[in-house]
Amino acid sequence: MAIKSLVGQVGVDVAGKAHNCQANSKHRIEKGDTRLKVRNGRSWSHYCCACAKTIISKDILKLTELKKLEVSQASTS
Repeated sequence: MAIKSLVGQVGVDVAGKAHNCQANSKHRIEKGDTRLKVRNGRSWSHYCCACAKTIISKDILKLTELKKLEVSQASTS
């Protein structure tokens, strides 16, 4: 039996062309910059390093809470 993952298709790659970060259009990803890529249906969403670090930090907190395997009050009501 295969073990499922909560972390979907995600990775780090190098931008092939310049474009805006999908979390903050004021953040520009230049050609050759490292970026976070996250599967979004049939396509990919790309994030600059600053936004990627924020996303990853928030998800680590969520996963840490899930690891406790405790039912939260919000989900019981």
